[in-house]
Amino acid sequence: MIPLPDSAFKVLEILERSKIPISGETISTELGVTRSAVWKQINELRTMGYDITSSQKEGYTLTHASNKLLPYEVHKKLRTQFIGKKMRYLDSTPSTIGVGKQLCSEGNIDKIHGTVIIAEEQTGGVGRMGRAWVSPRGGIWITIVLKPHIPVDHIFMITMAGSIAVARAIRKELDVGALIKWPNDIFIGNKKVAGLSLELAAEADAVHYCLLSFGIDANVPVSNFSPQLQKDITSLQAELGHDVDRASLLARILKEFESRYLLIESGEYNTIIQEWKSISCTLENQVQIRTLKNTFEGEAVDIDEFGALIIKKPNGNLERVIAGDCHHQ
Repeated sequence: MIPLPDSAFKVLEILERSKIPISGETISTELGVTRSAVWKQINELRTMGYDITSSQKEGYTLTHASNKLLPYEVHKKLRTQFIGKKMRYLDSTPSTIGVGKQLCSEGNIDKIHGTVIIAEEQTGGVGRMGRAWVSPRGGIWITIVLKPHIPVDHIFMITMAGSIAVARAIRKELDVGALIKWPNDIFIGNKKVAGLSLELAAEADAVHYCLLSFGIDANVPVSNFSPQLQKDITSLQAELGHDVDRASLLARILKEFESRYLLIESGEYNTIIQEWKSISCTLENQVQIRTLKNTFEGEAVDIDEFGALIIKKPNGNLERVIAGDCHHQ
């Protein structure tokens, strides 16, 4: 994990405040450290992606913020009560889910409730049903650690809240018409731009913890994907024609998620279901469902109170699908 040292944060805050170049001596006096220490922190900031120019005559100038998804940048824009107040940042990791499991095994889960784990890239990203998830630099790859006070039979609503949060954040922040495809993908047009997965540790009726993971193709060139994937996947960069501010988008997602998570904890289940339905691209469409047991087609007519998709088959019979792959036709 690569935390930005507090001393580097303090230097960064001074550079951000200053409208003109500021000397190392001025910074060192304000912080009560040596000029050598300031120089060291300036170099630390540069390694983290901050563009800082220096001149012997005038001093230091912050010319461009880091394009990394650093907790410092997210926290500047974060407006939540508890989600994301604690963050872990990794430049590269096999998967943020793995880090989440490790954190939960090591400490008091109540104390890490709401912690967000961020990775610039995942080398072994895992999606729904254990599938590989391509997670290159430029995306948003996170896991939220949760200790929910929600009945086990309604835990699926955490994923619903996450899906709504991503779709709403993309719509509000970027003015792009993102929709939810059952069970937990976010689509723009007919291409996937994001997905979610939920893992939990539970015994009988007690949920020990949940790990909600998001994978969003934000500033990822579609050309980075294989030709096969390019047919079905897009990125926010590709849709807009330019990079997005990942820190602002993530801060918005976390805020949108927290508000709906609190609704679930207060028992407002129907509110979540109705909102999910209002931004679904699956309902009222002809779909093909593939489960572990069989494959069939029909019209997606509803989701029930437990998140199951209701399919009306050609013969008029209704089939309830709890888990499976859904392909729009």
